[in-house]
Amino acid sequence: MSFLGNVIWLVFGGLTAAIGYAASGLSICLTVIGIPFGLQSLKLAGAMLWPFGKEVVVSESAGSTLYFLMNVVWLVLFGWVLALNHLIFAVLLAITIVGIPFARQHLKLVQLALMPFGRELR
Repeated sequence: MSFLGNVIWLVFGGLTAAIGYAASGLSICLTVIGIPFGLQSLKLAGAMLWPFGKEVVVSESAGSTLYFLMNVVWLVLFGWVLALNHLIFAVLLAITIVGIPFARQHLKLVQLALMPFGRELR
């Protein structure tokens, strides 16, 4: 079932979103200071490709001071816009019965878009 959900996800926007995340991640990586943020954007691009059948996992080092500071910077600069985007799509998809599984995936990606440092999709 998750394979079929991932294929439908890719066809109806997941691939386009993953390409957008990857392009922004690569452009952010052009600066030395932006490399950690670009890598998180690339992680989100991978998450946009195959979200079904995966869970957001918090690593042991997620509570470190460095990850906290990086998450705060991410949240102020990028995260709130990305999370709001996923939240809007989740609400729109949840209106229909067929869209509920896809809305759940967007809600899963809200967590990752808000604070990606110390979290992974496994």
